[in-house]
Parts: sequence; C-alpha cells; structure tokens
Amino acid sequence: MGHMKFQAKIHVILKPTVNDPQGLTIKGGLQQLGFQGVESVRSGKYFEISIQAEDESDAKVLVDGMCEKLLANPVIENYEFTVSKSNS
Repeated sequence: MGHMKFQAKIHVILKPTVNDPQGLTIKGGLQQLGFQGVESVRSGKYFEISIQAEDESDAKVLVDGMCEKLLANPVIENYEFTVSKSNS
C-alpha cells in the first residue's frame, strides 16, 4: 500500500501552572482597549503540517513524535492535534 497525504493541525499551549508573561501582556492590552471582560489569556503556538504516511494511525504516531521531540516542550507545554486525510 502506498503512502497517503495527511494534514496535521497542532496546538501547543503552556501548562496552566506555568507563568505566561506574553499572555499577561495581551490581557493587559485587551483590557486597555476596553475589553474589560477578559479574565485571562494563555498564549501558544499553532502548526499546520503536511505529511505522508501509510495510514491515519501511522500519521498520528509521526505527529505525536514531532510534538514530543521538537514542537512542544513537554515539561512546560501541553499539545493536542488532529490529523485528516489531505486532498491535495
């Protein structure tokens, strides 16, 4: 069976117990702009990665490895992702 193309969408965000200076700065800026209802902001990163894999299960294993080894710092960040078959 040949390889198929998949699209991974990955969100990486700081763990709740980790200080987030960027989030605090954004929160302050939003409040200064009049968005008083903003109670907290957590900053993060978003990635879209196109990959080739045998099947969806294999693609998920690959993406999980990418997150563990480079895209996220498991000590201070959590990550979640979706993998879907790509039409392009």
